[in-house]
Amino acid sequence: MSATIFDKIIAKEIPADIVYEDELSLAFKDINPQAPFHVLIIPKRRIATINDIQEEDREVVGHLYVVAARLAQQFGFASDGYRVVMNCNQDGGQTVYHLHLHMLAGVTMGWPPFANHQPKSAG
Repeated sequence: MSATIFDKIIAKEIPADIVYEDELSLAFKDINPQAPFHVLIIPKRRIATINDIQEEDREVVGHLYVVAARLAQQFGFASDGYRVVMNCNQDGGQTVYHLHLHMLAGVTMGWPPFANHQPKSAG
């Protein structure tokens, strides 16, 4: 597989506004934020999609959520709330095929998240 933009960010080949890093993960500000606070939390070892998660990936995938909770505390969003979402494949909105958790905060979010979505036609 060729390197994704996230692989290049992990390798420090291209710049990113990194807000957190440890041995398993990296979190950085989204370049096209959809909320006042929008970071991507990624594993340093590439897993392409949710469909590619294996039993041995449990620790790293769970760790992404631990990082989200830490960032919520650090940036002051834990009490008010925030959203985390992971997209899978084209119809799920995934554009970079390296697993990533979107963390969005700083605004009251509604449900459902996409009021104007259109169902796929059958046939």
